[in-house]
Amino acid sequence: MRELVFLMAMAVANTGLAAGETVAIKPPLPETVSREDGLGAWARIYEVTSHPRCANCHVGASDRPMWSGPSYGKTRPHGMNISAGESRIGVEFIPCATCHVTASGPVDNATPHAAPKVTADWQLAPVEADWFGKSSREICIQLRDPGRNGGRDMIDLASHLDHDVILHWAWSPGGGREPAPYSLQEHVNDILIWGVAGFPCGED
Repeated sequence: MRELVFLMAMAVANTGLAAGETVAIKPPLPETVSREDGLGAWARIYEVTSHPRCANCHVGASDRPMWSGPSYGKTRPHGMNISAGESRIGVEFIPCATCHVTASGPVDNATPHAAPKVTADWQLAPVEADWFGKSSREICIQLRDPGRNGGRDMIDLASHLDHDVILHWAWSPGGGREPAPYSLQEHVNDILIWGVAGFPCGED
């Protein structure tokens, strides 16, 4: 089994990290974390994964991203009849990058209702990462299952959060959109705490 590591907390603004910044994954770790602490970490993780900044693009087999959250009014499929197709990036119809233009330099997402941009290709999450409208237990079981999370252990999950700048955007979305709760660093902390605790889900 890979050596467990624990994240040493860093002071990071609640709005998240800017593109290019990284989170910290460092030893040493406590050898055990209680189930109760693991479930507490999961409760916070669920607040993030079920939040519109994350869940709107985690639509499973549907190829329709969602618009939800206070800044969007009522919950509804993405406007303009947008479909991301089996490619998850819209190549079969209109590529997501047509409006969510990939930016190579500094990104300004301050304009309300403008399509968000990051320094990577905009896309839906993989079909296996089906979170939109799902319960805490459903997402918990999915996220800890290597067959449905891209074959990732807890270190891989934390590293994925570190390097994927679309995920970074969730904490600083701009344009009047409400950011994901906590901070990216705190979310990575919770992923590792949950992992050291053995990935507990309620009713296990």
